[in-house]
Amino acid sequence: MLNKTKRHTPLFGSAQEELEVPDVSELEANDMTGMRLFIFDEPAVIRRLEQRSLFEDITSNGTVAAATMVLAAILAVIVANSPAYELVERILEAEISFTLGSIRGAISFEGFVNDGLMAIFFLLVGIELKYEMKVGQLRRPRQAALPMLAAVGGVVVPALIFIVLNPHDTDSGWAIPIATDIAFALGVMSLLGNRIAPETKVFFQTLAIADDILAIVVLALFYGQTPNIAWCGASLAVIVVLAMINGAHVYSLKPYAIAGVALWVCMYNSGIHATLAGVILAFFLPAQTEVRLSALHDWLDVWASELDDTYDDEAHVLGQHDFTDDANFVERVMHHVTPPLHRAERDISVVVNFVILPLFAFINAQVRLVGVDIGTILSNTVTQGAFFGAVIGKPLGIISVTFLLVRIGFARLPRHVDWMQVTAVGIMGGLGFTMSILIAGLAFPDPGLVMAAKCAILVGSVTSATLGIVYVNVACALRDARSGDDSSGA
Repeated sequence: MLNKTKRHTPLFGSAQEELEVPDVSELEANDMTGMRLFIFDEPAVIRRLEQRSLFEDITSNGTVAAATMVLAAILAVIVANSPAYELVERILEAEISFTLGSIRGAISFEGFVNDGLMAIFFLLVGIELKYEMKVGQLRRPRQAALPMLAAVGGVVVPALIFIVLNPHDTDSGWAIPIATDIAFALGVMSLLGNRIAPETKVFFQTLAIADDILAIVVLALFYGQTPNIAWCGASLAVIVVLAMINGAHVYSLKPYAIAGVALWVCMYNSGIHATLAGVILAFFLPAQTEVRLSALHDWLDVWASELDDTYDDEAHVLGQHDFTDDANFVERVMHHVTPPLHRAERDISVVVNFVILPLFAFINAQVRLVGVDIGTILSNTVTQGAFFGAVIGKPLGIISVTFLLVRIGFARLPRHVDWMQVTAVGIMGGLGFTMSILIAGLAFPDPGLVMAAKCAILVGSVTSATLGIVYVNVACALRDARSGDDSSGA
């Protein structure tokens, strides 16, 4: 806790009493914009803050983030089948090199995005997982058991479908259809509005988080290279350092960021997929605050009085040294109220959703169909396994496991969640994009098979989204029609 010795003055003097403070109770509970703008005086500053608030509303919208990624993928397919394809390929193959003393490293631009920037995406995934374990659905194992076990079904059945269709490739591409893209799927689901119950979205989010955990485990166990013992040892040493930093109750993000970069370098050279460094780092970020929150209100009262006492309304702000020193101290303390885990999420979420994921989608959706025999792609068992695994295997696994667990009395459906909603969740589970494309690139050394898998992933995701939207709309229309018939009959 930060300490500063200052004399304490009585609460709020006459200057404070003259202020016309707006009634906070008249503001919307979820909109404190008016209160935030009240303290500012310059019209230009207020306009910029209003624009920033609008920007924050847009960038925090999951539907907008999902749409941005989809548009990037569509643009990639267009570019891949245009004269610009060769230029893009040269850019993707361009080497990025760095030198640190006698150490020199190099990586292609495509590798930098897939192995480097995507580690930041995995950091965000890890933060979300830790959040759910601390205050979300995963902190209540019994409540989370149904969607988590449904996620297991949604992983096993697609993998089995792929293996059945590709009996000779059981050691490579079977994991392609197992992953659900949570951002993409929740974005599509939000388009359905109140036709999807909030409880269904929570059920699906828990399922998708469990799906992410399983996909991360699969990625770590089956899609690394031959381990380099020395670099694996170095990775373990960095993890120990992270544990020591966390154990020492360090709340600054800088030491964690430095150790995180070192962990990525070690894991990149170890044969373990380097992006997993982001998940590991997330679990060492402190989720608690170093400020005693129970005392914060009284502490702020004391310092509000101190600020009121040192403020001189006749002096220029540059001459009010005590006042600005006190304000700066309060600002520094308030910065420590937010846990490092939350600060990290706030710092990277916009960059991940609107830069890294669209860039990843653009780079990895470069599916060039010019001069390619479409019939050959469609008849390829990799294409069929990835497509049917996602579009049929996902809903089959999710719905059947959920039905079985409810039927035997192990669990009950959440309130306001019926079997129509469960079916919608199963269909939407086939929207596999980010993780599926990542696994496809790791699964096959043959570019032709990678392209076949990517085609299946793109078409499968579009098919699942379309089927999900159509199913929910038709089911709701039929239910409304039945309700109308029942009421008219009565």
